[in-house]
Amino acid sequence: MEALLPLVIQLIAGAIGGNAASAALKQQALNIVARTIAGAIGGIGGGMLLSMVGGEAAMTGLIADGIGGLIGGGILSTLAGLVMARAHR
Repeated sequence: MEALLPLVIQLIAGAIGGNAASAALKQQALNIVARTIAGAIGGIGGGMLLSMVGGEAAMTGLIADGIGGLIGGGILSTLAGLVMARAHR
């Protein structure tokens, strides 16, 4: 169970970050379900990247998983929205 907690934190933070980034940029190309899914996937990737890049001195724990998830989810959701908006032109 302890191994799943960081993954769940990354998923939730990524979904929040993805929806927040899309709302801030006023992206209409993706619906809320697509933004949430893209954000959750980005959250997992962002959390893993943050833990790999930092090495031994990196922030550890649930806060780092949440921050990595927020950033990764926001980035992936933004990129997905830009790609979809460009495809609809």
